[in-house]
Amino acid sequence: MRILLYILLLAFLALPFEVYGQRDSTVIDEEVWDAGFDRNLDSLMQLWYVRDAITPDSMKLPVTLGNDTIIPEYPDSVYIERLSRIPSLLPLTYNNTVRNYIHVYTKKRRDRLEVMLGLADYYFPVFEEIFDFYGLPPELKYLAVIESALNPRAVSRVGATGMWQFMFGTAKAYGLTVNSTVDERRDPVKSTHAAARYLRDLYNIYNDWTLVIAAYNCGPGNVNKAIRRSGRKRNYWDLYYYLPRETRGYVPAYIAATYAMNYYDEHNLSPRSISLPLAADTIMINDNLHLKQVSEVLQIPVKLLRDMNPQYKRDIIPGKSRSFSLKIPVNHTLDFISLQDSIFAFKDSIYFNPANTIINPTRSRYVHQIPTGRTKLYYTVKSGDTPGHISEWYHVGLSDLRYWNGIRNMIRVGQKLVVYVQPSKAEMYRKINSMSFAEKQRSIGKSVKTTNNIVAQNVPDNQDYIYYKVRYGDSIWKIANKFPGVSQSEILQLNKLSNANKIHPGQRLKIKKKS
Repeated sequence: MRILLYILLLAFLALPFEVYGQRDSTVIDEEVWDAGFDRNLDSLMQLWYVRDAITPDSMKLPVTLGNDTIIPEYPDSVYIERLSRIPSLLPLTYNNTVRNYIHVYTKKRRDRLEVMLGLADYYFPVFEEIFDFYGLPPELKYLAVIESALNPRAVSRVGATGMWQFMFGTAKAYGLTVNSTVDERRDPVKSTHAAARYLRDLYNIYNDWTLVIAAYNCGPGNVNKAIRRSGRKRNYWDLYYYLPRETRGYVPAYIAATYAMNYYDEHNLSPRSISLPLAADTIMINDNLHLKQVSEVLQIPVKLLRDMNPQYKRDIIPGKSRSFSLKIPVNHTLDFISLQDSIFAFKDSIYFNPANTIINPTRSRYVHQIPTGRTKLYYTVKSGDTPGHISEWYHVGLSDLRYWNGIRNMIRVGQKLVVYVQPSKAEMYRKINSMSFAEKQRSIGKSVKTTNNIVAQNVPDNQDYIYYKVRYGDSIWKIANKFPGVSQSEILQLNKLSNANKIHPGQRLKIKKKS
């Protein structure tokens, strides 16, 4: 049996698992992180049980009290000491990259982390029980935070689906059903069993949990290549620059998630109350059943049934093919048993009419729309801007901003972006287009910091120069291309460099602004 599992692993060496991380060890890449992680967060915030836990006031940024902010930030020594106190078989290494990710969770996306903390009360006990069954470290549960933001309906840009972000082929190899009506990648219980078996198989290959996490993200094939290219080294940090760029940020993001989920209280964060019932019962269904039949007979909101059973894509449980599970609130279990015949017979000619079960090609329940009743504004992209920044300044979803403007990858300086805002706040938002970067950051309660490799200095906002932090793989030619009108020779002369090859990661280069 073990030989068969290894054969299956080899067959899927090149299959990608989605990551939402950064491209080097010092600077979080907004384009990679925001495009992936925020996509899952945006769809998470559309779920009924999440929206029910959030009020408009609860989504506001914390206020400041005098000179002190209620969003604390600690010195490195505190983070190191706290990480050392977390019981973990996985080494929780601390460095600048980990610190950056900790700030993502505890500062930039505080409201989202509070939602995930609420969901953790519902999902983590399930994960821990399953991991214990397979003899796995329970702290692997934090992988689901960086994989999907604990969103069972998460879908990546390459089609990885569910909390554990399985690709189609890997899901089938590990026994998950994926067809027109059922996608067990979205089933929190079955997908966790599959993830546990996959993680166990990876550990049998590497015998190192940090490498297991890296392989879960990019596939064992890429980890094996990194090992070969490094001269057979098997320490993750020795392999760091041999791994795919996205995977380099994956382990640090995991360590930061582990920290945030354990020390949220020290950052003035608290779990949101999620309306998913903690007490639930599972009933095996052996005939075709529609969730609305259960909803209407037992008076359970159909949205609640969908969120408790996210694996059923069309609200249909195809029990005639084989037994499938239905999860319902425990207080309705006896009612279901006593009214079972009535439930299956209720409007069955309507719900199982072939005309009502035609499947339209769609990937997600969350559909972006051009908002009605909102004011349309335009924003002109400035040097150093990212879609993540702009969505924060205007308090709109990142994926909405991308959809409104057809943004797939990068934005360019001078590009005009459409933003839809509440009419009552249009005048306030209209001023953003003429603000400096520092003023825009202050408007959302943030100080100016290193962002997208443009390093803010303690100089007036109308300075003639900006500073660029060199990343791994950069060249003078690449850097010059990032700034319209700037030549390689200008960069060399301005920074007193005689050799274009004599730059190194972390070095700050002075760039003259062009009008």
